[in-house]
Amino acid sequence: MRIQLNPKLVVRIVYVTAMFMAAMDGTIVNVALPAISHEFQIPPTATSGINVGYLVSIAVFLPMAGWLGDRFGTKRIFLIALSLFTFASVLCGFADNLQTLNLFRVLQGAGGGLLTPVGMAMLFRMFSPEERPKVSRSLVFPIAIAPALGPIIGGVFVEQLSWRWVFYINLPLGIVALLFGFLFLVEHKEPGAGRLDLPGFLLSAPGFSMLMYALMQGSSQGWSSPSILGTGICGFIMVCILVFVELRVEKPMLDFRLLSDRLFRTMSIISLFAVAGLVGILFIFPLMYQNTINASALESGLIIFPEALGLMLASRFMPWSYKKLGGRQVISIGLLYTTIVFVLLSMVGPETNLWFLRFLFFNIGFFLGHAVVAVQFLTFNNITPASMGRATTLFNVQNRIASALGVVLLASLLGAFSTGTNGIEPPLLAAYQFTLLASAAFLLVGLFFALGIRNADIAAVVPKQSSAQNSEMGQS
Repeated sequence: MRIQLNPKLVVRIVYVTAMFMAAMDGTIVNVALPAISHEFQIPPTATSGINVGYLVSIAVFLPMAGWLGDRFGTKRIFLIALSLFTFASVLCGFADNLQTLNLFRVLQGAGGGLLTPVGMAMLFRMFSPEERPKVSRSLVFPIAIAPALGPIIGGVFVEQLSWRWVFYINLPLGIVALLFGFLFLVEHKEPGAGRLDLPGFLLSAPGFSMLMYALMQGSSQGWSSPSILGTGICGFIMVCILVFVELRVEKPMLDFRLLSDRLFRTMSIISLFAVAGLVGILFIFPLMYQNTINASALESGLIIFPEALGLMLASRFMPWSYKKLGGRQVISIGLLYTTIVFVLLSMVGPETNLWFLRFLFFNIGFFLGHAVVAVQFLTFNNITPASMGRATTLFNVQNRIASALGVVLLASLLGAFSTGTNGIEPPLLAAYQFTLLASAAFLLVGLFFALGIRNADIAAVVPKQSSAQNSEMGQS
């Protein structure tokens, strides 16, 4: 007799496991790059392709994720993507040279590009707008814990086992999620998905990949480099043409018409700047802490780790905070307070108390966590189930670009304010501090848009918890 499980619980378990793998991959691999460089006997700069190929592959496949899920079924595409990500990870661990490792990372990126939007579409189709503040806890866990654990687990693997284990770790997690999803996930297809938007794909695949490549490599190769200028300009032009074309296609792969909804548009803009600011500071602060205070990567990781704890706590408090304050106030207060914390971080130096630093990062997680979680479920409040796949795809595309922009702009700014060094010594503390201030500017822009949220747009979203929902939450 086949076991029957609550489909809402199934979606949450499979989604959290898969997103945990994908989110941790973004940080755990970085720790292994020096060891890979040493084993393959290549210069450290040559290992940049390991991440670039992965990110470019995501940029190619991410835009078509929504259509694939709608057309062939979200369960089928999600499990195919999860299988590709898992077994490409194992192949990465078996790679015996840089070329094969880069190839397998491209395959891994193809799976990673499909996982998040398809999984998010399944999640938001399953839960009503009133239930989404409660399910936000499932969204926060992989986002908060996995990236923070990545450097710590990666450091242990590299020191005690081998760099190959930063890839092998995905195998047991992936197999469990695959088996659970295969047995218990419910298939969903959209009858009106239509055919593949071929013009959209032919523009988005090279456009986003070239743009992502230029953004990720510009600060290291130089923005005036012919290869960076050429790929960046070509990618930007193709993306601009893509927007023009997609607005005139009946069934677009990237439905930019969804941005005509005021709430979806506003939340997407806030998310873009919040992601850019957070990713930017998580990129700059460890560099500053290691290069100016001579701390190890593990020490800087332990300083930042309380951010994940704050984010987890925020996911517990957020439904209550939302009821008491309302969406506009939760987002605005969260962005304002986090901006203040970013400014305080820009003033730290070698003499700063370590527990004070941990306290600041805990506050970033708690207050920015409130804002980000509220934005994430409010974004899709007015989206119909039929449009959910394309909406989650568009949302994830812009957040991926926001992550790259946050790193690129702050890295370029750091380089511009470090021109006084000889090019060999790391930038001075003042250059890092100014760059951290710039990260706060991202949040201020997001706050500006948050203050424009109309209460009428979000009045219908009131978290409620029936006895059935209480029972379900207890099971999870």
